[in-house]
Amino acid sequence: MVSDENVLEIGGEDVEKAIEAGLAQLNLGREDVNIEVLDEGSSGFLGIGGREAQVRLTVKPEESLLEQPLPQANDAVTIEADEMVQEPTVRVETRETRLELPYEGQPEEEVAREIVSSLLEKMQIDATIELRQSEPDDLTGEQRWIVDIMGQDMGVLIGPRGETLNSFQYIARLMTGHKIQRKPNFIVDIEGYRARREQALARLAERMADKVVNRGHSMSLEPMPPNERRIIHITLREDDRVYTESIGEGRRRKVKIFLVR
Repeated sequence: MVSDENVLEIGGEDVEKAIEAGLAQLNLGREDVNIEVLDEGSSGFLGIGGREAQVRLTVKPEESLLEQPLPQANDAVTIEADEMVQEPTVRVETRETRLELPYEGQPEEEVAREIVSSLLEKMQIDATIELRQSEPDDLTGEQRWIVDIMGQDMGVLIGPRGETLNSFQYIARLMTGHKIQRKPNFIVDIEGYRARREQALARLAERMADKVVNRGHSMSLEPMPPNERRIIHITLREDDRVYTESIGEGRRRKVKIFLVR
């Protein structure tokens, strides 16, 4: 924060909050200062790369406050007319921009690649992207496109138990769906993380099934998202010693393994 008697540079969560904090510190109203936005700030993306907004408040000289001309009737009419003409124009241009779909007719996976690339650029993450198809699903035989991200220090984008990656995938799917006007079905992965996680969960399921059999009573796993619970269910569906059920609500939902009696 930079401050002297007549100039104050101050930051805040956003521009408005920075201005409010500055006015409170100066004990002045908006009409008493000139406001200059130095940096609009950024909330970052998924908590990465955020920064405060910065503004400069300059106290107006007393004589300028006294000598400000009163608005004339014609001035008021001119401003009002301009606003009436310009506001719908801006809205129309915004709609037209949204309707200019460079993605129209493009395959889902190509749109997904472009969306993911754009998100990574905004997050200032240097990475390359590969498109590949998944193995056929064990139950449906369906194959899905995988947008695989590769680069250095990707752990920050994976997060604990893949939570950040799942959030990133959700946003990428949401944006892609908006562009292609249908529900997308691709997967975002980071250097094969999901395959490694799937293998680890399958091994966990098998170990826990053995424990249930050896100990003679049911056991619960930690809470998991739906896609990871599904891996546990699929892994143990043909194990005639045990059966599985999902229990709990919301984020606390988990798989419980029961002994067949």
